Amino acid sequence: MEPITDRPSSIEKPEVPLVVETFNLGKFYRTGFWMNQKIESLKNCTLTVSQGETFGLLGQNGAGKTTLLKTLLGIVRPTSGSALLLGKPLGDRGVKQRVGYLPENPYFYDYLTGWEFLQFAAGLFQIPRSVQRQRIPHLLDLVGLAHSAAVKKQLRQYSKGMLQRIGMAQALINNPEVVFLDEPMSGLDPMGRYQMREIILSLKSQGKTIFFNSHVLSDVEKICDRVAILARGELICIGAIDELLGTTEVYRVQGKGGHLNILKKWIPDLEVDRDLWFGHLRGNPKDFLANLAMSGGQLIGMNLAKPSLEEFFMQQLQERGIYSSS
Repeated sequence: MEPITDRPSSIEKPEVPLVVETFNLGKFYRTGFWMNQKIESLKNCTLTVSQGETFGLLGQNGAGKTTLLKTLLGIVRPTSGSALLLGKPLGDRGVKQRVGYLPENPYFYDYLTGWEFLQFAAGLFQIPRSVQRQRIPHLLDLVGLAHSAAVKKQLRQYSKGMLQRIGMAQALINNPEVVFLDEPMSGLDPMGRYQMREIILSLKSQGKTIFFNSHVLSDVEKICDRVAILARGELICIGAIDELLGTTEVYRVQGKGGHLNILKKWIPDLEVDRDLWFGHLRGNPKDFLANLAMSGGQLIGMNLAKPSLEEFFMQQLQERGIYSSS
């Protein structure tokens, strides 16, 4: 007789703590001469962000992205709903010590040098001087401002890109668990954008949670684990990038000749340029090639294509009548 042993049928993965939780979060502002008109910036916003996740919030200007960010940080009070940040209600003072924030349009004391500004920010968090002497040079090096000329310059002499970098350094001065970044790529040249992406990826490798807004969708696609699209204050979709973009194989084809009516059945977005045609194939490639040969057409190229995040973003807006390509 075999001994009885407890054998779990499956290995349960430990639950990852939630850093951000919102429950039907809403925010409206009153406007007009008599303050009798409402502008809704957020409508029933419900989402979660897990520890160690890089989360991207996408949307047009005025979609409500910054409002959501400021609400989570306790800068703006919600009109309805509720939210938790690091398991605590919004505005909790203890949580603020564990959070870093880079606003879209930061304001700095521009008569300070980069080093002095980081010292000032460190003082607000009551970081000991011994720790500051180690952390400030490290952060300046991380954001590409370690050279002596930048350290000694007053912030009023910094370019927009340099200000964005020093802003990133101050957002990390307290070694935060979660970092909120509002348009972190704004004002950066291609090299600066690359460096900012590398910084965010290094933060992710340290297990930090990053929540950021961005208009640069190509960067979001490279960095984020999950994204959400906000439109007119409402979340219209949320999920992992692979889930949203899909894993269905789509081929981009190019050729010449054949009957247009037959081609349009297989290529809904068919475009014709002189004697050439191209578009995305919908259907079985083998059946398409057989029909193409029968109609006297010739295939020039066929490449596996996957929609970009930008294409998906525009499609979501078009489907809801928010944007028209015409």
